[in-house]
Amino acid sequence: MAVKLTKNELKRQKDALKRYRRYLPTLLLKKQQLQMVIRQLEGRLADEIRKRQGLADGAASWLDLFAEPFPFPEWLKVKNVETGTTNVAGVEIPVFRSIEFMHKSHDLFLTPPWVDPALSLFAGLARLDVEIALLRRQVVLLAAELRVTSQRVNLFEKVKIPQAIESIRRIHIYLGDQQTAAVVRGKIAKKNLLRRAAAS
Repeated sequence: MAVKLTKNELKRQKDALKRYRRYLPTLLLKKQQLQMVIRQLEGRLADEIRKRQGLADGAASWLDLFAEPFPFPEWLKVKNVETGTTNVAGVEIPVFRSIEFMHKSHDLFLTPPWVDPALSLFAGLARLDVEIALLRRQVVLLAAELRVTSQRVNLFEKVKIPQAIESIRRIHIYLGDQQTAAVVRGKIAKKNLLRRAAAS
């Protein structure tokens, strides 16, 4: 990149370097915060997946009873899933608030006793599925922001700051050479003036 070797460019490069050095710690802090939150979310996601697997495994002993035809989708429907958003390091992520089910009443005398625990199990699994999906979405959103933040940190650390330092160094050398040349020219001109004055 061509850099003008002027005092104005020197000031511009120094200002840019100051700006980069001021922003870099903020970006590094954001990167660390994102990494920490992603690790926490991945831990929660693993816990929720284990919890869901535990629920499904706990029902395995009476899963054969599901072979009987029951209209479970009609008896238990998701009525409403309430989510919100929260801000993590400048990123809006969805968060789970609650889930509401519509329960169709059924005759307790005409249905087997395992239907109610089955409906409760399905409700628990549905809730966990929603939570797991939202946790995965949170991780995806934060990972995308982490990628962008890491690129910015690398841009500042490996490109912008070294370029500004190198430009400042080159301008200092050039301006120093110009100043030295001006002093030498001044001395030569003074000698010539003195010689001419002495000759006349």
